[in-house]
Amino acid sequence: MAVLVGVGVYFALRQRRSEGLRRRFGPEYDRAVDETGNREKAETVLEQRRRRIERLNIRPLTRRDSARYSDEWHAIQTRFVDDPAGAITEADRLVGEVMSARGYPVTDFNQRTADISVDHPRVVENYRAAHAIAQRHAQGQANTEDLRQAMIHYRALFMDLIGDSPTTHMPHAA
Repeated sequence: MAVLVGVGVYFALRQRRSEGLRRRFGPEYDRAVDETGNREKAETVLEQRRRRIERLNIRPLTRRDSARYSDEWHAIQTRFVDDPAGAITEADRLVGEVMSARGYPVTDFNQRTADISVDHPRVVENYRAAHAIAQRHAQGQANTEDLRQAMIHYRALFMDLIGDSPTTHMPHAA
């Protein structure tokens, strides 16, 4: 009888853990499951991400920094009309700068996306999509509409990072 109770408790705790991770990571949970091919492995990866972020000194921006970054973002958006490629480069740079100011390490792109997926799971896919478009552009394979989509994706992450407003997941460009 004690074994059955123990097994029941074990499965209840696993289910509770899974539900908590699914709530916290949203679409990133499903992405992790797809990437690992296994729910348990995915949950281990997500838990490792969460623990890593807890060890970092992630902090909100000051009002002053938030206003300064917002002004800079507005200038980049305005620049897009005349120089879409330059604006995308600047948007990527500014997102990285804001991430750094918040305390996120900004080394390898995959690590950056893993790190921000912990606190910004609803917009991390936007970052991946924008980065992919920027890479295609660097290879001469992106048009102005692609760059416009990248700008939208960068904006979603930027707004979430500065805490300007809640964002919703925006589908990534094909």
